[in-house]
Amino acid sequence: MKINHLGIATKGLTEALKFWEDALGLENVHTEVVEDQKVRVAMLPLGESRIELLEPTSEDSPISKFLEKRGGGIHHVAVEVDDIKAALAKLKKEGARLIDEEPRIGAEGCLVAFVHPSSANGVLLELVQSIE
Repeated sequence: MKINHLGIATKGLTEALKFWEDALGLENVHTEVVEDQKVRVAMLPLGESRIELLEPTSEDSPISKFLEKRGGGIHHVAVEVDDIKAALAKLKKEGARLIDEEPRIGAEGCLVAFVHPSSANGVLLELVQSIE
């Protein structure tokens, strides 16, 4: 396993990209809207991992709710797994509270599933399986 990305909630991608691209020199290699999650994302590689900037596309987006409660900042940590269904089954067997019992399609067509922060020491954990 490895960290696939760190998800960072932001009110606007354009403003956030100014810092990550201009100040740090990272490159936005992929931007897309994930309709299911009501979010627009920008992916910026950083070593083996990436920074994923998240901008809500509607007021009822989970990112909108996060921004209202906590403001911008780290939203989740995404861990890459080889077999997301096996990882979910193991977590469930161990008593973890799953937000997603079944994987769904996320950014870049990957399979994703979220684990509730109450089971991960207060961190929203995203499991990611790349589709190749």
